[in-house]
Amino acid sequence: MIEIKDINKKFGKLEVLKKVTLSCKKGQCIALIGPNGCGKTTLIKSVLGMVLPDNGAIEFNGKSVLGEYIYRENIGYMPQIGRYPDNMTIGQIIDMIKKIRNSNHELDEDLLKAFELEKMFDKQMRTLSGGTTQKVSAVLAFLFNPDVLILDEPTAGLDPLASEILKEKIIKEKQKGKLILITSHLLSELDDLITELIFMQDGEVHFHKRVEDLKAETNEDRISKAIASILKSKKSK
Repeated sequence: MIEIKDINKKFGKLEVLKKVTLSCKKGQCIALIGPNGCGKTTLIKSVLGMVLPDNGAIEFNGKSVLGEYIYRENIGYMPQIGRYPDNMTIGQIIDMIKKIRNSNHELDEDLLKAFELEKMFDKQMRTLSGGTTQKVSAVLAFLFNPDVLILDEPTAGLDPLASEILKEKIIKEKQKGKLILITSHLLSELDDLITELIFMQDGEVHFHKRVEDLKAETNEDRISKAIASILKSKKSK
């Protein structure tokens, strides 16, 4: 579904992505993890067409995304920090996005109802807590029933109940065969969600493994411990 082939990206003298090659397919729920500054956000923005790699290629369903924009209609994106016009209400934001997209697809309003946001439609965005703003971002990411979901720190700022609602929704969409990419620093949140894991460091992909294989190799039953085990073994070599 998404093929990334030898992409590089520099900002000035800083090399942010170094020959990154990845293959992401339908039905996978992939965690993209690594320390701050490792290149995760730049990689995601490259897939979304918000950053142009210096070289290499990105393909969506077998076609280059270079100079294209229609493919983005098949992607639901939830940013880590959603930014919206302060003076607009929740209802106005959602209506505006619906009009912009003008989609013929049946809308997915599961999260809208589960978060009970309709009761808050008249609240202005500037009055919202960070967690409620996250809920709006989540609703918009899933609303148009996309084939691909890219979720950047999706549970950050959410209360425990909202976090569980979102995780259950992610699992439901994974079971439908969608491709889901998640960045997260909360590795404990990922155990029930992901099927694959990509670890980046210093702009490079250190490994892309199935979770089952990762746990088997390290003899650990939790993702966080398995990753720690691999990183310790790398340092000792």
